[in-house]
Amino acid sequence: MSLSAAELAGNPAFASTLQYLARNLRNAYDEGPRLARTLATHQRWMMSQGAYALHLERDREKPSTGLTVARLRDLVVPYGIASRNTVQNFMEELLNYRFARYLPDSMGRRPRPLEPTEVTEAAMQRWFAVNLSALDLLDGGRRFDDLTKMPLAFDRAQPRIARNCIESSGWRDPPPEVALFVWTDAGGLVIDEFVGRLDLEGEEEGRFDLGRVDARRMAEHFMMSRTHLQRLLKKAAERGCMGWSDDKRTRMWLARSFLDAYCVWQAVKFSIIDEAFEWACREMDD
Repeated sequence: MSLSAAELAGNPAFASTLQYLARNLRNAYDEGPRLARTLATHQRWMMSQGAYALHLERDREKPSTGLTVARLRDLVVPYGIASRNTVQNFMEELLNYRFARYLPDSMGRRPRPLEPTEVTEAAMQRWFAVNLSALDLLDGGRRFDDLTKMPLAFDRAQPRIARNCIESSGWRDPPPEVALFVWTDAGGLVIDEFVGRLDLEGEEEGRFDLGRVDARRMAEHFMMSRTHLQRLLKKAAERGCMGWSDDKRTRMWLARSFLDAYCVWQAVKFSIIDEAFEWACREMDD
């Protein structure tokens, strides 16, 4: 049986699962910063997952199927995820950075279908494998081993994950303190950095020490302006999500309330992934 969002969020070890994920995503960023940076907002995450789902759902016998700008608009615009122009600009950016390309036989067709390039495919498959490994870490499961034996389960599961995440208000609309980060440029990378740093055994008075935070170096590493990062941290501090431990503002802490809200939100996505992978494996066994 797949794990429910309530079961995941209520598991005391789930924060460790998120820390494992955050550290792996940070490593993925270091290995391919341009791609990770391109997808580093919640809006772009949902558009990229939706785009990949449309690609995998393509029926080669039906030219009207697959990934096009128009079909991605139809998928995300009704949910308020992005405007029509934002979808257009996003797809043009993927083309410019060679994370997507037009299908070889699409010349002269309107609308013109696209497909992900190899680097994008590898990144999506890695993301899926890391999420399954994180779930295995939580409950001792063998999802990653099953994926290794049935790699095509990813192709079955991903469209279901994307559509269920897009349709789920619990995932689509993060808690306000989390939304402050994930709806802003590179904010998701900042959360991964902070969650990866946490000493989960060192909580004191509802706070976790983050150690020394060099905003200038962090901004440079994540290719964001220092002013933008400082403004983001200030807003989070005003909400009580985090703050500074010293007058010089060199050490920071993260609030337990923020981590709890983040766990509840991430639990929705992990539950969707778990259910979809279980469904995909069952479908392939039949």
